[in-house]
Amino acid sequence: MSLRLRLLLLIGISLSLLWGAVAIWMLRSLDEEVHHTLDQRLAMSAQMVAGLMSQNPAAWDGANRTQEKSALTMPSIAKGFDCQITSLRGDVIARTPGVTVDAVAMGKPGYSERVIKGERWRSYTFETDRLRVTTADRLAERNSLLKNVTMAAVVPFVVAMIGSMIVLWFGVKSGLLPLERLRQALARRTPDTMTPIPERAMSTDLMPLVATLNALLQRVNVTIARERRFTSDAAHELRTPLTAIKTHLQVTRITQGKDAALAMDYAEEGVARLQRTLGQLLTLSQIEGPFSWEDGKLSAAEEVARLAMRDASTGSNAAERIVLHGAGVSAQLAVPQALAITALRNLLDNALRHTPAAQEIILEMQLAGNTCVFRVLDQGRGLSLEELTMVKERFWRRGSGQGSGLGLSIVAAIAERFGGAIEFSQRPGGGLEARLTLPTKIEECENSAVRTSKPYP
Repeated sequence: MSLRLRLLLLIGISLSLLWGAVAIWMLRSLDEEVHHTLDQRLAMSAQMVAGLMSQNPAAWDGANRTQEKSALTMPSIAKGFDCQITSLRGDVIARTPGVTVDAVAMGKPGYSERVIKGERWRSYTFETDRLRVTTADRLAERNSLLKNVTMAAVVPFVVAMIGSMIVLWFGVKSGLLPLERLRQALARRTPDTMTPIPERAMSTDLMPLVATLNALLQRVNVTIARERRFTSDAAHELRTPLTAIKTHLQVTRITQGKDAALAMDYAEEGVARLQRTLGQLLTLSQIEGPFSWEDGKLSAAEEVARLAMRDASTGSNAAERIVLHGAGVSAQLAVPQALAITALRNLLDNALRHTPAAQEIILEMQLAGNTCVFRVLDQGRGLSLEELTMVKERFWRRGSGQGSGLGLSIVAAIAERFGGAIEFSQRPGGGLEARLTLPTKIEECENSAVRTSKPYP
């Protein structure tokens, strides 16, 4: 169902119900008022005739003295309206021509109804000291009058209602023209068109919608650009290890002995690099997508630090090179445990890769408000100011260093998704400081006895 038809039906049905209820209420009031008015006519007619007769008693007294069997006649008042004057003894003094005798038969004073030959009559009897006046009319005449009045009121109402629906149809059509223009503007766009929709030609009421659409187009444009760059970089990064693997396998096929074994070792190293790159690409896509990482496990800060140290300690003496400061910090991270470990492990891996083998790496934990700060301090060459601006970009590596260039991008994506932050800075004494800030659960933070630890210089 179109929006135009929906609006027309909604407004039309609402108006019909509203005016229908008003019309029913008015017709009921009209019916009561008509019956009340006609009852008053019966009573006033009887009282008026009684008053006239009392002013000229000679006319009906003489009729009684002569004992005439035929009563005096009265002029016809109205069609369906009968009147009869009798004495208190029951003698008919006067009546209207063609009167229905049963309708004006003597009854108790006041209003009464009776059925005569299938027709309902309503009568009113008024008594004085010497006379009894009875007036009566057919209820069919009342209903006919009420029907005519109803038709006179309903027909203009129906005509006005139909006219209102026609005017409403064109009004809704005219009112929705700006929305139709917006639809046409969107329909003319190609899938690659992400330019903002012009706001000058739009209605004021559509400005919030157009602004929202433009903001959405801008976000989609940024996302598409990022994904295109990501796809291009990923294709390049995956092509290199695949080419190397293929080359080493070909060398293995045409050589024997140590050369074949060395080529096979190089091929295995390329496979490991390719596997690591694919795993990090999958992790990064899941972090930036709608994937849910909730595993129901509590993410304790100290446990995350120790598990990240264990996973990063793959070398012969890596376990001894990482020194933990701030152990005993009791805080629950508001980050899934798997992601918190991944982020911190990538920082430690990066520090181990760029720190000389004889130097140690410091992992420091401290609480700051509703956050937990992990500081990873290495003693490598550090980074220049230009390199610090590019360190979080995907596939960026300094020189031809090892790794896929995705580790720090994954750390930045995890921190951004859960409201944290990652910062890199050059240490005054040499080396690099990576500062990972992750949010904590407030109730756990308030119950923590240890707030801060002495920072490592």
